[in-house]
Amino acid sequence: MGQDETVGGRGVALKSTVAGSTRMDRFQALGLRGRFVLMSLGLAPLFHGVALAAPPPADLVITDARIYTANAGRTMAEVMAVRAGRIVYVGAARGLGAYIGPHTRVKRMGGRLVLPGLIDSHIHADEVVRLDMCDLKNAARSLAEITMFVQACIAHYKISAGEWVVVRHWNYSSGNPPDDQHPTLRAALDLASTAGPVHLDGDDGHHSAFNSRALARARNEAGVTVGYTRASLRGDLQKYRRLVGVDVAGEPNGTVNDDGRNPLDVPSTFSIDLVELMKNPGRVPALLNGAGITGILDPRVTPEAMTLYDTLERNRQLTFRAHVALYFDPDRIRTPAGQPDWERMLADASALRVKHARDPLIRADTVKLFADGDMEGNPYAVPPTLPQVAALHPYLQPIFKEDSEGHQTVTGYVDTASPECVAVRAHAEQYDSAAAAAAFLGEQGYHPEQCVIASGQLQDDRDLLLEFVRRFHLAGFALHIHTIGDVAVRTALDAIEAARAADGINTQHDALAHIQLANPDDVQRLGRDHLYAAFTYSWAATDPEYDLSVVPFIDKVVGNSYAALHPRDGYYENNAYPVRSAMAAGATLAAGSDAPVATDDPRPFVNMAVAVTRRMPGQPPLNPSQSITIRDALDSYTINGARYLNVDRETGSIEAGKSADFVVVDQDILALADRGRADDIASTRVLETWFMGRRVYQRAAH
Repeated sequence: MGQDETVGGRGVALKSTVAGSTRMDRFQALGLRGRFVLMSLGLAPLFHGVALAAPPPADLVITDARIYTANAGRTMAEVMAVRAGRIVYVGAARGLGAYIGPHTRVKRMGGRLVLPGLIDSHIHADEVVRLDMCDLKNAARSLAEITMFVQACIAHYKISAGEWVVVRHWNYSSGNPPDDQHPTLRAALDLASTAGPVHLDGDDGHHSAFNSRALARARNEAGVTVGYTRASLRGDLQKYRRLVGVDVAGEPNGTVNDDGRNPLDVPSTFSIDLVELMKNPGRVPALLNGAGITGILDPRVTPEAMTLYDTLERNRQLTFRAHVALYFDPDRIRTPAGQPDWERMLADASALRVKHARDPLIRADTVKLFADGDMEGNPYAVPPTLPQVAALHPYLQPIFKEDSEGHQTVTGYVDTASPECVAVRAHAEQYDSAAAAAAFLGEQGYHPEQCVIASGQLQDDRDLLLEFVRRFHLAGFALHIHTIGDVAVRTALDAIEAARAADGINTQHDALAHIQLANPDDVQRLGRDHLYAAFTYSWAATDPEYDLSVVPFIDKVVGNSYAALHPRDGYYENNAYPVRSAMAAGATLAAGSDAPVATDDPRPFVNMAVAVTRRMPGQPPLNPSQSITIRDALDSYTINGARYLNVDRETGSIEAGKSADFVVVDQDILALADRGRADDIASTRVLETWFMGRRVYQRAAH
């Protein structure tokens, strides 16, 4: 009986459909649980003297497997049966016989681990496919190497003089060491081209670097081109001063972050990429399914970007559930009077929500908001560029020097309360010239700009952020808020609590994403407010170069070693990515790769490994007290992700009545963690991915 197949074989085509089960199928599926209990007790299938009818045969049977169900008891099963795209039985092998008929496809897994389909709750799916464009691929490069790379791109892609040169996936936090010929990013890009504007697009969407031709395009609020200069940063463009890096003379050094790019009118790289992507949109589901992903939240989707998902669905290529967080920038969508155009934003969001209200695979009932940007400073700049996200405490002013091996290291700190710094702040005009700044640097050993006392800034004014959340909450949208620094976390919590108080509704599935740094009091609020926390676990690890761009501005350290940058009593060390604390407080953990940030690969098993170990293989850990178990991490990728997206009745666990979304992997990640080998989880490979009872990915034999 049945058509026998072992995992890894070529198999036969499924005869089941992708459509949902009939009402009778669902009724029978729900009834299976009680029948299974009777059978497990060794009792005849009788209830009050009435024999239970045998179920119809399944289309597909999975046997000889270790199935992690992700149900309430986190139980393991041996087999499951699928009919018409839905699971009709999961449990012990002895209860399977009735589901095998002459046309049932039987797959023997050879003891392989089977998991529910994975849900990535923060992935830019419309940006993960690598396109044929000028792309640094996140590689750490010196400024000299960046110059040569950009020159090669211009030649290869035959970019004409005057055209924008856009270089994607620049690694802003690793590499970038200067030299005498390439002292700044601006100088390096000028050596690459002076014929047209050059844009290094950071791999995170927040950092950029430009050459002089691009910086000269900056316009003030009246639309007059004034360029980014030392003078304009103290005049027409002063509001962007902390978002633009400067050199020792106070002139822009090429780095421009977040909203500081607005005056440059930079062409949308996404719009350019979308045109190329739409030539073969099926590359997106292929990449996701290859990683075991059957559900996502895309956290920054404009109305333009909905084209991708609509096209995939129309072409019957949408082999994952796509939930989108609609993105509207209140700083750029304005009325003629210059105020945020709330009516337009709400109307556009509501139209997309209504369009997909009955769509089984696409939902648009969440909005995205950036509370802040990114946290990294630049130790190579003179003066060092401070982190830009708002902080509860003023940033420290470290003094960086090169060590004997040519690496940046912390040698001390500026005393911003010293008479010298007090004098600089009181008479800033006396240190405004390049000559005066250079003289001060020579005398004191630090730049006069390092006397500044700064605590960073939110993406928008606090009142605007609160108003954004209030309006969209009242309109029935859930909020997905980007939060990196501790002030952003606190502000997002304030906004959500105020919005909920406005109408008394606290059941919407609001989430904070990333939570790189949070005060312990606010972590407790995450739980009290029953929020979802979408962590990118692979970021909760140490990296010497990255850590040097963050930790010295928050905690006083000396040197550049792991021990120096991770003091046990450090504020950053104890409050960075508070995963376990958030879970203990009552927040629901979700998992988001944030691909293509850092890497195009969503790498769910790397994320799970780091969630357990708090380190990348070969590196020491980041605050291991914030680690979680492999089952906690796996649930964040399955049932918790489904709960967050409001599809937990449909998917997220392997239970009777749910969609047959599951993944077969090449090693038992549960056993690895239980045996103390959690690092090895990172190398896990997906062998097969199934969505709605249909195999949508199979790893090629090697």
